Amino acid sequence: GGPRPLPGQEVSVKVLGALEDGGLVERDPRLIFVPGHGDVVQALELGVPTMQPGEVSFFLAAFPYAYGRPGSREPDVPPEATLLFEVTLLEVRDGPDPQPLPPAVRLRLGSQRRERGNFHFTRGDFAAALRSYRLSLLALDGPITAPPGPEEEEELREQRVKCLNNCAAAELKLGRAEEALVACEAALRISPDNGRALLRRGQLLAEQGRDAEAALVLKRALELDPANKVIHTELSRLAKRRSPTSST
Repeated sequence: GGPRPLPGQEVSVKVLGALEDGGLVERDPRLIFVPGHGDVVQALELGVPTMQPGEVSFFLAAFPYAYGRPGSREPDVPPEATLLFEVTLLEVRDGPDPQPLPPAVRLRLGSQRRERGNFHFTRGDFAAALRSYRLSLLALDGPITAPPGPEEEEELREQRVKCLNNCAAAELKLGRAEEALVACEAALRISPDNGRALLRRGQLLAEQGRDAEAALVLKRALELDPANKVIHTELSRLAKRRSPTSST
């Protein structure tokens, strides 16, 4: 009984997942997620919003709605596996994003969503990865119940930079260089000496033909990481491009 989950609400479910041969691959007595955020397999994303609290449902999920063509290591799911999920909807409540939360909870939410983004990225689903990284940033920037301490403030800053760098990588995989550059620049506003963001920004500026700007950025990256061969290669390529060519 009770209303079905609304968009943006958080749910708690009990989940059992089994292969067609009956082998149990998932058992979670209390899985918590927000449908639509990409934190769980699509069968649960689509199925749980149709349920009412206390209801038990079975979802037979072909591989595109479970762990995809490659399967998974954790849990151990073979490639192209069909799964049967037994799901009990335990609770529906308002989602965490608009609510003031302690800094430690914000950090946990941000980390969980970033890790989910990494899961999607390694499987080649870059759009889903980007969505998770953006949701991670939303969690990290959400309202808090009290000012963070020095260590929490530093960790919030580091997680934001990681997410923005990951956003840039996903944008590049989606062929959106301008958006990737915006993400790099946002990361550098938080951490001006972040080597990963400097390198990627330098590469993107070079691709746009902004060689003088690219050289400055890459030289700063090299000061921070003198042994980085990628930076040396990028600077050499820029130098050759900027030097006058002699006719043969």
